[in-house]
Amino acid sequence: MAEILGIGTTHHPSLTGTDEGFAATWQRIINAPRVDAKWRDRKNWPPGMLDEVGNDMGLSAGRRYRERMWKNFRKQRQIIDDFKPDFIVIIADDQYENFKETIIPPFCVYGLDDDFEQEVWNHGFMGKQPNYWGEPHDWKMRIHGHREGAKYLTTGLINRGVAMPYAYKLLHSPILAHGFNYTVLYLDCDRKGFPYPIIPLHVNCYGSAVISAAGAFAHLFKEPEQVGLPDPPGPNPALCYEVGARMAETLAASPYRAVIMASSSWSHCFLSTNTGYVLPDFESDRKMLAALEAADYETWRRRTIQEVEAAGHHEMLNWHVLAGAMAVLKRKPVIHDYVETFIFQSDKCFASFPPN
Repeated sequence: MAEILGIGTTHHPSLTGTDEGFAATWQRIINAPRVDAKWRDRKNWPPGMLDEVGNDMGLSAGRRYRERMWKNFRKQRQIIDDFKPDFIVIIADDQYENFKETIIPPFCVYGLDDDFEQEVWNHGFMGKQPNYWGEPHDWKMRIHGHREGAKYLTTGLINRGVAMPYAYKLLHSPILAHGFNYTVLYLDCDRKGFPYPIIPLHVNCYGSAVISAAGAFAHLFKEPEQVGLPDPPGPNPALCYEVGARMAETLAASPYRAVIMASSSWSHCFLSTNTGYVLPDFESDRKMLAALEAADYETWRRRTIQEVEAAGHHEMLNWHVLAGAMAVLKRKPVIHDYVETFIFQSDKCFASFPPN
């Protein structure tokens, strides 16, 4: 019998690194050539930023922050363990990893093999760098796919009017995009193993900037080059919402116990023109949090892509897919934690949407 659990989480990349690396990323951002030079003078830092930096350049704050993150991931892992899903649909983004100039689809469902190994420390965002767990670069992360579930989901979406691409193999990368991999790594932060099959659902969150910014913050170091018209945009919030709604209908009619999980942080400082690329957009995050707490999914659906990008909410398009699904299911969220930060790049929200 079909049953659906909703989860909202993050895949914040810095959590994979050492304490020193975790605390140092903000310095790279404020020293970037295209960031206002005023941020290099601590006299211009707001009190909260000064508190987090402390007298050790954020090292102690980073350790406290990481433990808060692990507490939230352990809570979400327990919720998943109690639910015992047949699979988890992880909605995350590809940041110029598997999808490049050859093709950048707005969405894509991956039908992975039932057993799938990846050397996550040998490739991608944190490839060749020391990691928090001290695992060697050739360490193999074993995850499980669910091809039959991916086929069912994709077929259901297409039959409901969503032109959904799908893939059984990766294209440009030997591993999944970090948004998927880090979500699993964090839900298994204690390394107990992760037995649940996943169905990755890619969203082109970075839109017209995915190539020019190389999926991160290259735009802070060099003016993005543009020849002719801008690259086409990613899907807007209303389209993401629609895909989520049709996903919920498909899975509700299925024989599966499924988790629909959106994975991303909220406003990313280095993407937010509202804040000059240094601080998260607290005002926009609080507005979206208030709407989420009230299950006001219409506010989420009505947002424009211009509002999303100005707030650095690019990756929140993953949550817009989740919002559409939870609206159809008439779910109210449980907000387990909402975490604001001045120096750790992005605000975070941890939520679940339990079955009625």
